Amino acid sequence: MSKRLEEYMRMNREEFDDLEPSTDLWSRIEMHLPPEGHDLIKKEAKTFSLGFVLRVAATIIVVMSIGFALYLRGEKKPKIDLAAINPVYAQQQIQYTSLIESKRTELKSMSKTDPELYKEFSSEIAKMDSTYKKLNSELATTPNQERVLRAMIRNLQVQTQVLNQQLSIIQQLNRDKKIQNNEIKDI
Repeated sequence: MSKRLEEYMRMNREEFDDLEPSTDLWSRIEMHLPPEGHDLIKKEAKTFSLGFVLRVAATIIVVMSIGFALYLRGEKKPKIDLAAINPVYAQQQIQYTSLIESKRTELKSMSKTDPELYKEFSSEIAKMDSTYKKLNSELATTPNQERVLRAMIRNLQVQTQVLNQQLSIIQQLNRDKKIQNNEIKDI
């Protein structure tokens, strides 16, 4: 504070202190206070905007939808005992499936040397495989399971034939490349 203001306050101190609160001031304040035992703090009612409520509802719907989708995805389909339908077909299914796996592995080894050809070959097999999976899913609900199982075996046979042809084409291409490389070396 400035010295002049301090000096003014010291000199006029009595004039500042002459105002005293009235004696009935406290009683007037008490009249406006709530009675004892009453909550001093009133809780305010919260209001929500329509936008907030809609956002919360949308969030709940999205979360529940995701949960339901995950539940359905995780739900296991009952395994069907193929041997109970037809033991011969069940054995053939196992044989063809393992044969197809080995041939696919063989085919995959050429993906580095000729990726375009591999892509074309694998797309053909993928189409047949999707048909096989569709038949497999129908197997549980169809009344004529043996007929569907026969179609599945036929699909596996065709896949095996196609894979054999593709591998044969690859072998022929490799022979042609070797012959061509040998002719270039001889020149």
